[in-house]
Amino acid sequence: MRVCKVIGNVVATAHHKAYDRQKLMVVQPLDASGEPEGAVLLAVDRVQAGVGDRVLIMADGNGVRQLMGKDTGPIQVLIVGIVDVMGEEGAVR
Repeated sequence: MRVCKVIGNVVATAHHKAYDRQKLMVVQPLDASGEPEGAVLLAVDRVQAGVGDRVLIMADGNGVRQLMGKDTGPIQVLIVGIVDVMGEEGAVR
């Protein structure tokens, strides 16, 4: 799992059937200090996150498909939680 920030929504009128009725978001992975790290990802949102939210993602395609009840498909990243508070060594952000 990784912490990411939701930076956008995706509307795709033409897509793989695995994405039917799924809310798609663009997320930016964050490092331990909350700074952007690495490439942005396309994620299926199952927790009603919004732009600007910090979220937990699962990025294991097989595990994601199991959680979604799909045996096949191109889904690799799933938003599984919204982060309310992050703390490190006693500091809360």
